[in-house]
Amino acid sequence: MSTTICQVMGFLVASLGVAGCVVATAMDQWSTQDLYDNPVTAVFQYQGLWRSCVRQSSGFTECRPYFTILGLPAMFQAVRALMIVGIVLGILGLLVCIFALKCIHIGSMENSAKANMTLTSGIMFIVAGLCAITGVSVFANMLVTNFWMSTANMYQGMQNVQSRYTFGSALFVGWVAGGLALVGGIMMCLACRGLVPEESR
Repeated sequence: MSTTICQVMGFLVASLGVAGCVVATAMDQWSTQDLYDNPVTAVFQYQGLWRSCVRQSSGFTECRPYFTILGLPAMFQAVRALMIVGIVLGILGLLVCIFALKCIHIGSMENSAKANMTLTSGIMFIVAGLCAITGVSVFANMLVTNFWMSTANMYQGMQNVQSRYTFGSALFVGWVAGGLALVGGIMMCLACRGLVPEESR
């Protein structure tokens, strides 16, 4: 695979990954109410990183943002931070990558400069992908822990058992997006290796 093709493919794949991270972070379906034990219900609840929503059987949906910051769990805040850091790094990586593409000529920029920029953008994409995958995985671990705690309380016959929540669609979007950003970053790093030898020719 030529350096130009590898760069362009890495850029496109990473762009999809960064866009997916933005979409996943903005989605409200990070966790959805588990309907296994109660498939027929008048209220369906789901939650995101920024607000929680309730959908009535009539189709009416009401969402309320989280007005508090200090009242949210530390791990929840960490997930928010990881996703935001991943998005920022991904966008910066895209900006750097545009100028590093071999098919775009800017003045008399040498291959060594493009190689350094390509490597920098690749590292940014890799870190952005790892941030997204880590953030989504931490949130998924929180859901699994709370799910089994609620299940144990349910079978022990405790009163006022809280609703159980399971994986929402945003988690899968986040995992795929993080993987795409990671693959795009690796492709950019491989393209960097193809640029370096040309300097000495």
